[in-house]
Amino acid sequence: MANPTTRSRTMSAAARAAAKRAKRVEHLQRPEPPAPDRWDDPPEPSPQPLEQDPDALAEPEGSAPPPRPGRRLLPAVLGVLLVAAVVAAALLGRQYAQGQQAESARSQALAAAKKAAPVVLSYDYRHLDRDFARARTLLTGHFMDQYGKTTRTVVGPTAQKYHGVVKATVPAASVASASPDEVTVLLFVNQVTQSTQVSGSRLDLNRVRMTMSRTSEGWKVSAVDAL
Repeated sequence: MANPTTRSRTMSAAARAAAKRAKRVEHLQRPEPPAPDRWDDPPEPSPQPLEQDPDALAEPEGSAPPPRPGRRLLPAVLGVLLVAAVVAAALLGRQYAQGQQAESARSQALAAAKKAAPVVLSYDYRHLDRDFARARTLLTGHFMDQYGKTTRTVVGPTAQKYHGVVKATVPAASVASASPDEVTVLLFVNQVTQSTQVSGSRLDLNRVRMTMSRTSEGWKVSAVDAL
């Protein structure tokens, strides 16, 4: 007859074995959990632009298209360019006219200076009043008054005292500067002087700067300076 202790151990071992078998069966019958999804969800499709009806985009019949900025700017630019062209043409025309007037003044004043210099710079003690009066008709402005005072107080008395006779000629002349109303002329003046103070005749070679001014009576001498 078996020992109770041994019987108890045998039953315990059998119970443990039965429990293991039951757990194994339960494990085999338990459904496996679904495998985790290893892929990310696919990206949602981006919304496609709605197709627009070409007829809906068309401008309503009879309506004018809105003006573009470039179209508004073009007339303004053309206006500015037109004004600039008119101003430039006016300036060029004025400069051309002034140049023509100055060129005309050069030739007229030069001719007048060549004629005036021998009269203004010559005199004869035998008819001083006539010579001085003729010279004054070729003068203008302050210089005419200065010439009258000098001839009356200095030149006239000296010429009468020494029987002075001066004859001037102009072998060469040129224009130094010119404007429509005033021209400066450089003259080479030869003066032959006779008097009781000299033996025979004396020739003086002088250079004179003569300023010619336009007047209502033509070109006249407004200044004379010895160089």
